[in-house]
Amino acid sequence: MNLSPKQIVQELDKYIVGQNQAKKAVAIALRNRYRRSRLTPSEMEEITPKNIIMKGPTGVGKTEIARRLARLVGAPFVKVEATKYTEVGYVGRDVESMIRDLVECAVRLVKEERYKKVVEKAGSAVEDKLAKLIVENRRMDKGDLTDQEFMEKIKEGYRKGWYDNETVEIEITDMPKPMELVPGGAEISIGSIFGDFMPKKKKKRKLTVKEARKLMLDEESEKLIDKDSVNEEAIRRAEQEGIIFIDEIDKIAAKGTKGGGQDVSREGVQRDILPIVEGSTVMTKYGAIKTDYILFIAAGAFHVSKVSDLIPELQGRFPILVELSSLSKKDFIEILTTPQNAITVQYATLLRTDGIDLKFTDEAIEEIAGIAEDMNATSEDIGARRLHTVMENLLEDVSFEADGTAKDVLIDKAYVTEKLGVEKKTKDLKKYIL
Repeated sequence: MNLSPKQIVQELDKYIVGQNQAKKAVAIALRNRYRRSRLTPSEMEEITPKNIIMKGPTGVGKTEIARRLARLVGAPFVKVEATKYTEVGYVGRDVESMIRDLVECAVRLVKEERYKKVVEKAGSAVEDKLAKLIVENRRMDKGDLTDQEFMEKIKEGYRKGWYDNETVEIEITDMPKPMELVPGGAEISIGSIFGDFMPKKKKKRKLTVKEARKLMLDEESEKLIDKDSVNEEAIRRAEQEGIIFIDEIDKIAAKGTKGGGQDVSREGVQRDILPIVEGSTVMTKYGAIKTDYILFIAAGAFHVSKVSDLIPELQGRFPILVELSSLSKKDFIEILTTPQNAITVQYATLLRTDGIDLKFTDEAIEEIAGIAEDMNATSEDIGARRLHTVMENLLEDVSFEADGTAKDVLIDKAYVTEKLGVEKKTKDLKKYIL
């Protein structure tokens, strides 16, 4: 998708409130990828992505910005926690698992695209096979119709979904489950070792037509796509368009101390991540992948440690630092009302299934935002996630009493004060308790 940086920011604005500096940085990074793709191969080799570090408290939109960015352009995207590499039993090669995960994601994306292209042809083949099975089940309904007429009648009913709940027996390929030779390492399927030398094992299953259609459609689509070309395209996409989001990177910073123990472990993880970010070749079950042109976005709260506590070599590979600010009452009001997937819309949609028409007044929204801001100020600042706590407490009785009876529920300022007033008073008192 060829979007200008301004258009990218506009798209991100639909889901994420504020944080314009961060949105601008990722929009430019994404546009630079498009610019690079227009160059000659020799020029492309010289230009690598400018990786980004996002610094800001939890719940202000760091992960969401990266995830929405990847979804916007259909790029392979993987989120990893830097802290998982500090666990007991950690070995240096484990950091390569983030690249393997990225390739798996790219393979899935490419397969989905190829499936869409062959779904019509595969669907036609599945229809013929399932129609024959339904004909066998319904021989008694044939009457005076010829075989051809009866088949056409069955196919028409199949397309209209008349037989979706009818049970048929189908034969599908039994795919052996892959096993990991080394935890976190490459997988290998015992069946694939002998692959082409032995006939594929089939097994019979009794399923409804609806369930059988899905399995058979996957199997037919698999036959119509070229696996090798899928793998090649997936490797290319992971290399040229992949985005890896490394969260909690502040937790592997050494906090400015020169002691041993845990800090040594943290620095060791930084040194293991370094070659991946700098550019290296990682072997995967789909082939070798170069990490030079993958865009890395790191994020952390940096409450205790500072960005400067990371080893200099790693800092050098993340030249762009953007700071995300804590959310204000105005931001909370926007979060509750502006995004397409606003939390108030989510609750209204959920409760509508039980016949409840939920509406919020502007004064109620303002009161909820104020309470969320106060709670973040007086206890731990958890950003927009605080709204989930507030909304759950606010709508607890409404959700509990919903039983499918249609009724209108209006949430106004008085209702919010009544339900959350005690909690607010408790938070106010905490300001004076040491």
